[in-house]
Amino acid sequence: MSSTYSQIYIHVVFAVKGRQSFIQQSWEEELYKYITGIIQNKGQKMLAINGMPDHIHIFIGLKPSCCLSDLVREIKKASNIFINEKKFCPFKFEWQEGYGAFSYSHSALDNVIGYIANQKEHHRKKPFQEEYVDFLKKFDVDYKEEYLFEWIE
Repeated sequence: MSSTYSQIYIHVVFAVKGRQSFIQQSWEEELYKYITGIIQNKGQKMLAINGMPDHIHIFIGLKPSCCLSDLVREIKKASNIFINEKKFCPFKFEWQEGYGAFSYSHSALDNVIGYIANQKEHHRKKPFQEEYVDFLKKFDVDYKEEYLFEWIE
């Protein structure tokens, strides 16, 4: 009997609508646990999750049978409902459309997990917009400025 063997690691990044700083430290851990549950219930492996008040980073071990866009859509939809039902945010919470997804090799696991774990320290030196554009350039992703996240200056 044949089986499918794979090693797929995906780093997903997405932002709060309008890049508003709505994710608060007081409830971010609960949000991360909820998102971890979504990923695990879909049969995927959570490797790291962390973020800032205006965006989130998720590192996933992905099975080849999983459609990444469906998974991200489910994460955003369910967590959006979760945040609003819990009334964590005094305003209507929404994730922005779109996301970034970047693949890594097994040899990069420790570096990516460390990078995600140190988001708060990292963003003392580099703003999210610069970080995101750097990812696109590093991974040689064609993009148009007007289709990037909405940036509130």
